[in-house]
Amino acid sequence: MSAAPREIVEAVSWLWLGMVLAISFLEAPLKFRAPGVDLRTGLAIGRLVFRALNGVEAALAIVLVAGLVWGRPTGTLLVAGIAAVVLLAVQFVAVRPALSRRSDAVLSGTAGHDGPRSRAHLWYVVLEVLKVAALVVVGLGAAGTR
Repeated sequence: MSAAPREIVEAVSWLWLGMVLAISFLEAPLKFRAPGVDLRTGLAIGRLVFRALNGVEAALAIVLVAGLVWGRPTGTLLVAGIAAVVLLAVQFVAVRPALSRRSDAVLSGTAGHDGPRSRAHLWYVVLEVLKVAALVVVGLGAAGTR
């Protein structure tokens, strides 16, 4: 893999990873612990934040794919890059709509606040953990091809 696409793939993977870690694993759970932030307020904030994050993730996924196509890596780096993009697509297509329906119901008052978390939320977290692992492998793989 030549220098330019390798550097793009490496930079994008670390930037994407940092954003997912900061938002999904730090901001998302902490906002519900802030004084005065109830479930409805936290969900409303979360919807805005995750909509923005997902937009940036989509752009980063496109740049990552372009870097992979341009650099033509093989093996683990290619598989991990494809995995990160596929995991994001699954979140967008299969999980995010269910989360939106649930938050719509809570925000409109038609769903209870004290019920169990939706399974969609659990799936989103599992996919986030897998995406984090894939992005770490991409970043390390790109760095290792120097």
